Amino acid sequence: MAHKLLRNAYESGLTMTAVLLCWSLALRLEAVAGLHTDVLVLAVALTLTLAGTQRTADTRRRLTALALLPATAAVSILVGRLIAAHYVIGAVVFTAGMSAPVWIRRYGRAATKAGTLMTLPFIALLVVPGPALPPKAQGALVSWGWAALIGVLAVSCVWLVQGLGDRYGPWRPDPEPANPPPRRPSPLRPRPSTRMAVQLAAAIAAAFVAGRLLFDDHWPWAVLTAYVAASGNRGRTDVVRKGIERLAGACAGTLLAAGVATAGVTGPASVALMFTVLAIALWLRPLNYAYWAAGMTTVLSLLLGRLGQDATSLLPTRLAAIAVGAALTVASAWWVLPVAKRRVAAPEAVRPSAGTDQRLARPSGSGAAQDA
Repeated sequence: MAHKLLRNAYESGLTMTAVLLCWSLALRLEAVAGLHTDVLVLAVALTLTLAGTQRTADTRRRLTALALLPATAAVSILVGRLIAAHYVIGAVVFTAGMSAPVWIRRYGRAATKAGTLMTLPFIALLVVPGPALPPKAQGALVSWGWAALIGVLAVSCVWLVQGLGDRYGPWRPDPEPANPPPRRPSPLRPRPSTRMAVQLAAAIAAAFVAGRLLFDDHWPWAVLTAYVAASGNRGRTDVVRKGIERLAGACAGTLLAAGVATAGVTGPASVALMFTVLAIALWLRPLNYAYWAAGMTTVLSLLLGRLGQDATSLLPTRLAAIAVGAALTVASAWWVLPVAKRRVAAPEAVRPSAGTDQRLARPSGSGAAQDA
């Protein structure tokens, strides 16, 4: 256990180094170009979720990330604007954008990895508490450009830090098999990837509806929970477990955030505290997802406070939205094309999206990654 904790600390240290580097560059860009503060959140979210997917990536996968991530980051900005202007249409586009990468897993490992990269900016869209756009930008083209640039910065920072870590650090990641065994065709019809995509789409769509009806502008918390619990779905029990872990972690994070608010931590101290909590949550994430959920609840509560919102008063709403999102995901897994437990070993069904459920969504992306 001690060795595992030490190894986890090293890996989380690499990730946090990349996060801090990208955040610093985005901070400088914000000051020079007059961007909105949310661009910093986008930079952190993309770097955090990307780090898990690129840890064992070869040159081809890294170049794929360089091409896909900036492009999908720009598209995610447009989807965010569409949701703000036309909620129903935007929700349909977002749901399709999240479920399609799961459906294409049937086409092999390369498609699975590409699909994971495509989802990362959309996970970040749920984490960012507003459009990551320059407030004085004239026209959508400028907005796309800034989002794409942040994607390039995230990829570059992850490459640089992980490359230096592999060259000079004490550990290297276990390499993926050069010639993995081919996937056995699944006897299930529809195929596991189709079932997972349909279940995910049903859960996210229901979360969009319930989120807007019950929580108004705080609908992203329900949608994000639905994605986190449904991604990498290994069966009914797995979905229930992840939903419970997310809710339990959020409750613990609520208590911690309330204590921080009572202590009156503000200014640079609150920023330092956010990164400290994020590092600890990332370190303990491989042991149990509840640690990550608790840490992210605390971090986002502090972030909302810096953005002028009363984070403490919003915590009950956050917990309720998380509970609703988890319940909808469990219902989808149990009643929409359910997969019997004895069949979960089907190759397409057991391979989760790398870097989403493990990191963010683990917020997976980012959230990728998953806000709480």
